[in-house]
Amino acid sequence: MATARSPADTRPYHHGGLPLALLAAAESVLVRDGIAGLGLRAIAREAGVSHTAPKHHFGDTTGLLSDLAAVGFQRLHDAMLAAMVGIADTQERRLAIARAYVHFAHANPALFGLMFRNEIIDMQRPSLAAAATATLQVMAPTIGGQQPAEGTEALALSGTEAVRVTAAWAYVHGLSTLLIDHRLQGILKSTTAFASPVDLVDAVLRQVRLGLDVLPDPAAPLPNGG
Repeated sequence: MATARSPADTRPYHHGGLPLALLAAAESVLVRDGIAGLGLRAIAREAGVSHTAPKHHFGDTTGLLSDLAAVGFQRLHDAMLAAMVGIADTQERRLAIARAYVHFAHANPALFGLMFRNEIIDMQRPSLAAAATATLQVMAPTIGGQQPAEGTEALALSGTEAVRVTAAWAYVHGLSTLLIDHRLQGILKSTTAFASPVDLVDAVLRQVRLGLDVLPDPAAPLPNGG
């Protein structure tokens, strides 16, 4: 997957002004009313268009929300790439994308939540599949100490690489969830070292490795059949 932008025909807002306006309206409804408030009529009303317009362009609620989730993944993808600009050191690049991930989640809690609600979005929708894959194409190679992948092919990871990426992703996603859900207040009350939950999470990211120390798999065959 390209490291900058997905091909135009996979992006959810390539059809013109009205679909883009509907996606913007959907995001406004999501932020204001939460996922429970997301319906085609509410989104059309927010955009000031006919109630049939969302269905015409996106098919149904799942289609529209999937394309909105794709916008979220594309923004996350772009934020991680931007965070690495000018950084050569492998560990600093990992830290940069980790901070970008957590800060994106903190700044966009409603959209971030939608991006992982599989019961209301369709991960097989081309726009969403492309944007999610593009995000992983940034994360996985960077965690492995390489440049973000290019092209549209799926990643090919070894077992160890898959374990490493999963551990690192779980780490930053867990921190993001704790931050969004305001679960760090109790820790903050017990220390004067941090002014805010974001400061605490940033310190964790600086001081704790991203799950990169992978032990040998005891079930794996030994070299030379030993």
